[in-house]
Amino acid sequence: MHKYRFMVCLSMACFLLTACASSAEIQNESQNNSSLNKGVVLNLEQANRLAQLPIDCINTEFPNKLNDVLGSAEDLGTPRELHPAFYGCFDWHSAVHGHWSLVKLLKLFPDLNNSAEIKQKLLANISKENMQKEIEFFYGPHNKSWERTYGWAWYLKLVEELHTWDDPVARELETNLQPLANLLVERYFEFLPKLFYPIRVGEHPNTAFGMNFAWDYAIAVKDEKFQVLLKEHALRFFADDKQCPINYEPSGFDFLSPCLEEAALMRRVLAKEEFRVWMKSFLPQMLNSDFEFPVGKVSDRNDGKLVHLDGVNFSRAWSLAVISKDLLEYKHLNAVGTQHINYSLPSIVGDSYEGGHWLGSFAIYALDSY
Repeated sequence: MHKYRFMVCLSMACFLLTACASSAEIQNESQNNSSLNKGVVLNLEQANRLAQLPIDCINTEFPNKLNDVLGSAEDLGTPRELHPAFYGCFDWHSAVHGHWSLVKLLKLFPDLNNSAEIKQKLLANISKENMQKEIEFFYGPHNKSWERTYGWAWYLKLVEELHTWDDPVARELETNLQPLANLLVERYFEFLPKLFYPIRVGEHPNTAFGMNFAWDYAIAVKDEKFQVLLKEHALRFFADDKQCPINYEPSGFDFLSPCLEEAALMRRVLAKEEFRVWMKSFLPQMLNSDFEFPVGKVSDRNDGKLVHLDGVNFSRAWSLAVISKDLLEYKHLNAVGTQHINYSLPSIVGDSYEGGHWLGSFAIYALDSY
C-alpha cells in the first residue's frame, strides 16, 4: 500500500461520511434516475481533506509512468532527474494538475491547513532551475508532441490559476512557469492548423478539452491572438456538427465526454445567441427540462482504466456548468451535473484506489464550477 493512499484513506474518513449520502445510497438514486438537487459545497473542511491528495503525491516518485521517447541511452534517468518539477503523482500531467489543485485550494481558502508548508513545497518544486530542466525536455528532438494536448492544457490551467491569484508566491511561481507556457502556446499555433480532423475521444488527446483550458488561459492573460486562433479552429472543427451521439457515451475508459467537451468549447467561443442556435442542432434533447443522463458507473475502482469513469462524471459536471451558464433554458442541467458529482465524490480515495493521483483535481474543478 502506498503511503499517500493510506494517509488519505484515514484523513478523508469523516469527509466520506459528511459530504453527502453513502456511496451505495447515491448509486441507487443515480440508477433510479433520481435528480440530486443539492450541490456539494466546497468549504474549508472539505478543501483541507481534498488537499491531502496532492500533498501526498506531488513528491512521490514511484510508481511512475514515463511516456518519454528515448533517443539514446543518454535520455535515460529517474522521473525526478528527467522532470524535477513534475515527477510525482504517477505521471507528468497528473503532477501538473496536482500542483494546480494546491494552488486552487490555497487561492480559495487562505486559511487552508499547513498553507505555509504547501507554499514551500510549490516553491521548491517549481523553482527556476527545475523549470529550466523541464523546458529543455520540451525542446528535445524526440518529444516535441509530448503531452499534446492534455498535459499542455493542464499546464496552462496551472499558470492561469497563478495569474489570477494575488499573492507574492503566485508571482514567483508564475514567473518560473511562464517560459514553458509561452512555448506551449507556440505549439498550439503549430499544431492546430495541421490537424485536419478533431480528435473525438474520451481520453487525453481529446481536441475540445485541450482547447477549452487553453481558451480559459488566453482569456485570463488577455492573449487576443491566441483567442483568435482557438476560435478559428473551434469553428472549423465543430461549427457544422449536428446530433452528437451522446447516447453512445461513455466508452469503457472515458474520463471526458466528447459531446460535452465540444459543447463547452462552443459555449466559450460563440456569442450567447449563436450558441443557442448551434446547441439546438447539436444536442436538442438537452432543452428538455426532464433530460436524463445516467452517470458513468464504475465496476472496479482498483482498475486504473475502469476508474476513469469517475473522471467522466466530474468532467461532465464541469462541462454542464459551462453550457448552462447564463442560459435559463439549460439551468436544469445543474441538477444533472450535481448527480454526477455525488455519485463519484464519496469514492475518490481509499485503500488501493487507482485514481488517487489525479481524481482529486477533477473533483475540485467540478465542485468549483457550481
